[in-house]
Amino acid sequence: MKMQKAAYMRGTDNMVIKEIPIPDIGEKQVLIRLEYVGICGSDVHYYHYGNCGAYKVDLEEDFMLGHECAGTVVRTGKGVSSLKEGDRVALEPGITCGKCEFCKSGHYNLCPDVEFLATPPIQGCYEQYIAFPEDMCFKLPENVSTEEGALIEPLSVGFYAAEQGEVQPGDTIVILGAGCIGLVTLLACRARGAGKVIVADLVDAKLEKAKELGADHVINSGECDALDRISELTEGRGADVVFETAGSPVTIAQTPFAVRRGGTITLVGLSSQEEISYNFAQIMDKEAQIKTVFRYRNIYPKAIAAVASGAIDVKKIVTHRFDLEQIQEAFDEAVNNKTDLVKAVIKI
Repeated sequence: MKMQKAAYMRGTDNMVIKEIPIPDIGEKQVLIRLEYVGICGSDVHYYHYGNCGAYKVDLEEDFMLGHECAGTVVRTGKGVSSLKEGDRVALEPGITCGKCEFCKSGHYNLCPDVEFLATPPIQGCYEQYIAFPEDMCFKLPENVSTEEGALIEPLSVGFYAAEQGEVQPGDTIVILGAGCIGLVTLLACRARGAGKVIVADLVDAKLEKAKELGADHVINSGECDALDRISELTEGRGADVVFETAGSPVTIAQTPFAVRRGGTITLVGLSSQEEISYNFAQIMDKEAQIKTVFRYRNIYPKAIAAVASGAIDVKKIVTHRFDLEQIQEAFDEAVNNKTDLVKAVIKI
């Protein structure tokens, strides 16, 4: 039996590297030699707290994190027709049932029976090899690296957020939160022709990264009143579309005041608090819309094409890179370095 290296969390704040069997592949599956896997905010929550929202890790057993991944096909199973050995692919990490009303209507991100990598109890992909369905593996063009391929997953969240917000050319955009998801939302809004993009956060290093990626104005919310500054920058009108990507009760509560009359609020960040005080009087007075985002759907091909064309330079969001053997260090850095770390990737 051929073996591979894989990294697991063993309790909170602890990573171990083990040898496990390389999986067999079934019909319509391919075996992929993974090359890059990103560290998502959800991975960090599981690692440090043992849960992410309502999803909880069984801390009595080892659990593998990781769902943002890409690599090279090394074997194909029976019935595979669209991929061959040597193809480089990005993996969409949610395997859906294909039979429920949500899958059949194209809203497969809402499938109640989805098996999503690194969402307990489904194991993730901090491993050298993974068997995966052919139709959830998206071929990368020659000019798109596998590191960029691993970033297609978070980029798809940004694309879907911009799609939900119906961003139009010339729109004024406010993004509350300049972490990874805030930055990919910025990239997606720019690609859709946004006219003015304003980004707010508490960390100067993240705001500098936002400026590098195309933000017109950045606001350090710890140094000034963010809503006053947004009003000033929009001449009292507010933003056409406001994105909340931090998942903070504070920034979620700011959204009704930052949006223009008749505008749209798109909630992307997931708060650890299930109930948050919110000013619906503002929403009703402005006749503003509230949209929400749960992962993404039908986005991967568009996101890959945008990177391949040069419309989006997604690799610029990466600030830290680690090898698989450094995964403990990588996660500790993700937990403790809120100042400089925006996006980390693991080279498998």
